[in-house]
Amino acid sequence: MRLRRSRCLTCYWHDSTFVVHPHPHGTPTALHPAAAEILAAFEEWSTPDEAAEHLGHLTPDTVEEAVRTLVRSGALLARGSAAAQRDEEIAGQWGAWMPEASFFHYATQDVYDPPRAEGRPDGGAQGTGAAALAEAPPPPLFTGYPEAPRLLLPRRPARLGAPFEQVLYDRRTHRDFTGAPVPVETLSALLATVFGPVDFIDCGRGALYRRTSPQGGSRQEIDAYVGVLEVSGLSAGWYHYDGLQHALELLSEGLTPAEAAHLCADQPWAARPAFLVVLAARLERMSVKYPTPRAYRVCLLDAGHLGQTFALTATALGLGPAQTGAFRDSAIAGRCGLDNTGHTPLYVLAAGHPAPAPQDAPPSAGLPAFGSTALLDR
Repeated sequence: MRLRRSRCLTCYWHDSTFVVHPHPHGTPTALHPAAAEILAAFEEWSTPDEAAEHLGHLTPDTVEEAVRTLVRSGALLARGSAAAQRDEEIAGQWGAWMPEASFFHYATQDVYDPPRAEGRPDGGAQGTGAAALAEAPPPPLFTGYPEAPRLLLPRRPARLGAPFEQVLYDRRTHRDFTGAPVPVETLSALLATVFGPVDFIDCGRGALYRRTSPQGGSRQEIDAYVGVLEVSGLSAGWYHYDGLQHALELLSEGLTPAEAAHLCADQPWAARPAFLVVLAARLERMSVKYPTPRAYRVCLLDAGHLGQTFALTATALGLGPAQTGAFRDSAIAGRCGLDNTGHTPLYVLAAGHPAPAPQDAPPSAGLPAFGSTALLDR
C-alpha cells in the first residue's frame, strides 16, 4: 500500500500536547512530535518500507505503529482511496487560501461540541478551556469606558420613511464622497438604529438585548468604534459608541484622511468618507455560551448582518455607505484601544455624502463585457 501525507493537514501544540489534525476527513490526534518527521517521509506516495529508509534513527516497530495511527487519523492517505481523491480536490480548490482558511472552514464543519483529540487523557483538545469558560461569570452586556470624555448624542429618531424597495435597490457601495461634514444628528440616528438596543429579553440566566440585526444567541458581541473625519460638532479622532447611554466616548484624538487610508490597507477611497465604523468582537460574550470554535463563524456572520443594516440605514439617511475587509488589524486595534486578543476588529464600515458624479463607480455591463463572460457551466 502506498501512502501520502494529507495535503489538508495542520499540526499544532495545545495544552502541552502535539496534535495532528487532518481536515475535513480526519480526526485530531495527539501524538509524539516525532510524528511530524514521519509525515515528512510521506511527502509523496511511498510504502512504509520506503519511508522507513529515511527514518533510520527510528526502529521499524516505531515507524509501523506510527503509520497505523496516522492512517487511522486520516493524516496518511492510501493511494486510490476516496479520501485521497477528496484531499486532492480540496487542495486544488483552496490552494491560494491554505492552510489558514481551509483549516478554519473544515475543522469547524459539523462540529457542535469542543473538538476531541485521540490520546488525550481528558478526551478533548479544548476541555480545560471550555470548563473555565463555563465557570466564569457572564461578561457585561455593554462595553464602557467610564474614564473617557463622553458626548451624549441627540435622541431624535431616525427619519427612515423612504420606501423599503427604494432603499434596497438604491444601496450601493460608494468610493467617492463630497467631503462635506455629516451632521452629528445624522450620525447619531445611524448609530442608534444599527447598534442601539431595541428591547431586552430574559434568557433564563439574566437579560439580553436585541438590535435591528439578527445576532447569534442575542450575545451582541460586536461593539462599534467610530473614526471621525468630518462630522459637525465632533473633533477628529476615535470614539466608542456606548449603545446603553447613546453616547460617544473619546478614546484617542486626531484622525487624518491619510491615516484612515493607511489603516484600511492603503486604499485611497478610505480617505474620503466622513467617518469609519470598526466592528470589533468581544469574544467572551459569545464563547461563554458557545465554547465550540464553530461559534467564531457566527461572530463573522454577525458582523456581516450589522454591516448590511448599516448600509441600508445609511442609504435611507441619504448617505453613501462603504465597507471593507482589508484593514491593518493591529494598527486599528491600537487606535481603538483594543487588546486584539479577546477584543478584536472584524470589519470596517464607512459613510459620507456621496459624490453626485462618482469617478470610481464601474460602468454598466454592455455587449462586450457579456461577450467575454461565462454565465453558465457548459
